[in-house]
Amino acid sequence: MSLLSILLQVAADLAPVAKLGAGIGAGIAAIGAGIGIGNIGRGALESIARQPEAVGDIRSNMIVAAALIEGVAFFAIVVCLLVVFL
Repeated sequence: MSLLSILLQVAADLAPVAKLGAGIGAGIAAIGAGIGIGNIGRGALESIARQPEAVGDIRSNMIVAAALIEGVAFFAIVVCLLVVFL
């Protein structure tokens, strides 16, 4: 047997493990995004409580940061789904 056929057989044997890892990875990405956005919201509320006159700047920065976290989480979930279906 050639090395390529051995590697392909090992990859085929480990496909269920890869799917399990992809599912766990998608869950971790979603949990991480939730924690990150929660921390952003907490920090924004604390900042607004300390400086109510800066509410506009704080809110806009909070929305941008939350959108960036959502984008990274969405990318991670898509990569995990690609592992499952390809």
